[in-house]
Amino acid sequence: MKAPKPFWKTKSLGEMSKAEWESLCDGCGRCCLHKLRYDDTGALAFTNVACRLLDANTCQCKKYPTRQQYVPDCVSLTPESLSEIDWLPPSCAYVRVAKGQDLAWWHPLVSGDPTTVHSAGVSVAGRAVDERYAGPLEHHIVEWPGRAPRVAKPKPEILPSKED
Repeated sequence: MKAPKPFWKTKSLGEMSKAEWESLCDGCGRCCLHKLRYDDTGALAFTNVACRLLDANTCQCKKYPTRQQYVPDCVSLTPESLSEIDWLPPSCAYVRVAKGQDLAWWHPLVSGDPTTVHSAGVSVAGRAVDERYAGPLEHHIVEWPGRAPRVAKPKPEILPSKED
């Protein structure tokens, strides 16, 4: 008997339950980095400066349910707002599913382990600067948050030898 397909392969983003929607977040923290948008050109620049609510080790928001009380301009991502947002990384599960792509091997829903996003080198862990100590954002412009990550390859499973 075939296992049922996972929800992200059978449902549109708009059909997902709140729990399914929330579980799509891989916990990379890239969306929690500050971005600069230049008024004159509309160009976008990524920084390595993290929101003060981001735990730089776990890449989780310290106040997720009430974050907008502390950071009023924090975006609430929805299926409707997704098409308006041009700064999510190409590795983002919401972006990938919206484009009909599968989740990456390191995504916790695929790997079964919430730490694979870190061990694969996708998250901001070890690369983000807390906004309280960063100084001018212009001094922290980087390109990697907006690029597809170069991820570490998954470790091959150790298969039993034919003699076992």
